[in-house]
Amino acid sequence: MAKIIGRSRRRRITTTTTQQLCNRMVHHHVNVRCNLFHSMSFLGRFIWDRILLCSLGRPSYLRLPLRDSPPPATVNGGGGSLHGHPFTTTTTTIPCDSDSDLVNLKISLLGDCHIGKTSFVIKYVGDEQEKRSLQMKGLNLMDKTLFVQGARISFSIWDVAGDPGSICQIPMACKDSVAILIMFDLTSRCTLNSVVGWYSKARKWNQTAIPILIGTKFDDFVKLPPDVQWTIVTQARAYARAMKATLFFSSASHNINVNKIFKFIMAKLFNLPWKVERNLTLGEPTIDF
Repeated sequence: MAKIIGRSRRRRITTTTTQQLCNRMVHHHVNVRCNLFHSMSFLGRFIWDRILLCSLGRPSYLRLPLRDSPPPATVNGGGGSLHGHPFTTTTTTIPCDSDSDLVNLKISLLGDCHIGKTSFVIKYVGDEQEKRSLQMKGLNLMDKTLFVQGARISFSIWDVAGDPGSICQIPMACKDSVAILIMFDLTSRCTLNSVVGWYSKARKWNQTAIPILIGTKFDDFVKLPPDVQWTIVTQARAYARAMKATLFFSSASHNINVNKIFKFIMAKLFNLPWKVERNLTLGEPTIDF
């Protein structure tokens, strides 16, 4: 009887041990498959993140489609040079039979109302182009075509009005832009305080465009007391650093830094041999980067 009971106990122990071993093997197999699944998931996420990051990178226009013989044109805006390398821009109004060599660049302008955005654009494109502008509710579109080192460049400038009703135009105005110009009135502190909000709204729809902070009405700004000028310059420079933007002070009525801003954009996009010089002298049009 004792032998029978001992054999039964050994059988139960053996059976239990076998079941535990099987459970451990199954559990180990599940863990291996789970670890493999997590590893593949992590690898897939890593590859997808790399693809997404590359797709969001800033577009780089390192080469211009050169024409064999650009048509005669009048100089508008002057030129510049760096270490003896010329960089000139010329405008033309000749009819074009083909757009195969045309480079289209979209520029967005944002800022409060009545700060001189439209005057700034008209000064650059000219009165004739202003007459051909397309006006929509809260949005004004102007174009300018010019030659840069033999290539034909077309600027499409989207000027958002700046009133509360024009906020809905920001996504359309900022999408696919190569540069976003955030503007404020140098004589109005409240418009300067608004630039952070405009910048945030623009970046929501475009994370790759070149940011430029522009203070308008410099001709009126220099009439302010020096301590007020210094306060505005300091605040504007701080905002520009926060936005990682280049800062320009400009005047449409006196054509101060208007053409230079668009030449700066082209130099950045096409890696052209032209650069602006920093100017932090109080009483002179600030350029900071």
